[in-house]
Amino acid sequence: MFSLCLGGFVVNNRNILVNTMTSIPPKNITRRLVYGLLFGFLVMLALTLAGDIRQVGGQVRGFRWVFYPAVLLLTLFNYLLRGLKFHYYLRQIGAKNISIKESFHLFVAGFPLAVTPGKVGEALKGVWIHQQTGQPTARGISVVVAERISDGLAVLLLSTLGVIAYPKYWPAFAAILIVLMGIIIVSQIRPLALALLDLAAKLPLVRRIAGGLREFYEGSFALFNPLTTLVAVGLGTLSWLGEGIGFYLILIGLGVTPGWGTLSIAVFVLAFSTIVGAASALPGGLGAAEASIAGMLALLLGIHADVAAAATLLIRFATLWFGVGLGLVIWAFSRKLLGLGEQESGNQAIRD
Repeated sequence: MFSLCLGGFVVNNRNILVNTMTSIPPKNITRRLVYGLLFGFLVMLALTLAGDIRQVGGQVRGFRWVFYPAVLLLTLFNYLLRGLKFHYYLRQIGAKNISIKESFHLFVAGFPLAVTPGKVGEALKGVWIHQQTGQPTARGISVVVAERISDGLAVLLLSTLGVIAYPKYWPAFAAILIVLMGIIIVSQIRPLALALLDLAAKLPLVRRIAGGLREFYEGSFALFNPLTTLVAVGLGTLSWLGEGIGFYLILIGLGVTPGWGTLSIAVFVLAFSTIVGAASALPGGLGAAEASIAGMLALLLGIHADVAAAATLLIRFATLWFGVGLGLVIWAFSRKLLGLGEQESGNQAIRD
């Protein structure tokens, strides 16, 4: 549930950096979410149809559902550690006035936005951070980007042994690692980063967002220092390992032979497919992540395509769609997050 496309992220959200907006039209958010949900449904349908729909359904029905509560608990473990990291990041940019409960509220509320086109999720979370803490929106966006990068490094770390065992995945692994580490290193060489910002500010397309980029950099400089990065990647590694173990339980529930080999492949497949989904820049990694999970399972474990498809459906419902559901519950009870409370007040004032 993260994006590694930093350049596209900043460009797509330049209006937010310029205007330091405080809300996004609720209808726009809802429409984009509906598009994302429809796309997700089509991906799941295509995954099922890729095999024999009756055989895939049979695999799902035959799954030992006694394992699924543990899978969901491991997903919640992932969310807990990543939520703690989110709160830690907010403190690092100077947001001392937000409680850990409020941080988790914002963190979980952002889950549905992972499946919206146009990276509205990242932009809106920056706005929410501004609303809750008073920090500039661009600094809030730096938290979102730092989350994604630390998650990226965490899943790369979990993928290391798998990449060593299966060298054909090495080029993609190395390319993403170089990009992520390059961003962190450049951000910490302050004279170089400031010089690049000054140079960028002279470009016509960048001039309008120069102030926002400066705030974004100041947040990034605080978040990418070595100690903060070490803490964040450590939390991320443990959290994503939890989901990898959950995926292992799903495979066992589908009849795959248990053992350390299956566990290591489960962790590797889920971690590497997360990277693939993020690098695709598709909302929620939809399509790319599913294809990667199913394909790698068939290739590395030698299981039938129907079993691989069923495992993919079950893990995506237990991770991505479980998170989207939790976020929508937050939305239902926190209408002000979407600007709905303010909109209703304004409509009432007009009527009065």
